Amino acid sequence: MIKINPKKISYFANKIKAATITLLILSIAFLENTEIVLAQESAKTFHPQTILLNALQWIDSLGAVGAIAFIGLYIIATIAFLPGSILTLGSGVVFGVVWGSLYVFIGATLGATAAFLVGRYLARNWVASKIASNKKFAAIDQAVGREGLKIVLLTRLSPIFPFNLLNYAFGITGVTFKDYFIGSVGMIPGTIMYVYIGSLAGNLARIGTEAQPTNTTIQWVIRIIGLIATIAVTAFVTRLARKALEEEVTEV
Repeated sequence: MIKINPKKISYFANKIKAATITLLILSIAFLENTEIVLAQESAKTFHPQTILLNALQWIDSLGAVGAIAFIGLYIIATIAFLPGSILTLGSGVVFGVVWGSLYVFIGATLGATAAFLVGRYLARNWVASKIASNKKFAAIDQAVGREGLKIVLLTRLSPIFPFNLLNYAFGITGVTFKDYFIGSVGMIPGTIMYVYIGSLAGNLARIGTEAQPTNTTIQWVIRIIGLIATIAVTAFVTRLARKALEEEVTEV
């Protein structure tokens, strides 16, 4: 039996923890700077927030066909890295909480699936070829693939991880399509809460502005759920990676 080197395992485990924490910090910074970026866009030609709000007003005038148009728009926005939060909040005004939540979930799931497939078939082979020569990274990738459903589910519950970016990122991991698709149910709690908050506005013109009403209790619920999910997925991925490294070192 080959002896495991504890120092070697500890070294790589610490590297994984550092990488995970770095990802969280970058994700938080990304979310905190979203409003700043959108504000800066107002001084440029391209105004994604304004375009999406105008699209929502057009959809509102379509009647029954509006639901199909909304789902199609959400799919495009997800693939193109446009702010889906505007559409989610706006759906509460246009369709109400129940139907708005349903349409957002369908659009977000289909859009996320499309982005996942793009990442899987355009970048996965390249990533696989790069990690093939590194047994440690390959072991971690395989371990993540085996526990894909749990990881996807937890990250969907956490608002810390950028939704649009995460869709492509999962495509280049070992997560199976089945686990990824089923894990989308993790979006449901946040979707309902944000659609409800949007419905409080009563008017699309108030979406994304200081005049938009909110519900402090709902916001705190979202934050608490997100915090718990973030801690859980960080601890889970770290433990999973450590175990994969231990198994890989044992086999060396």
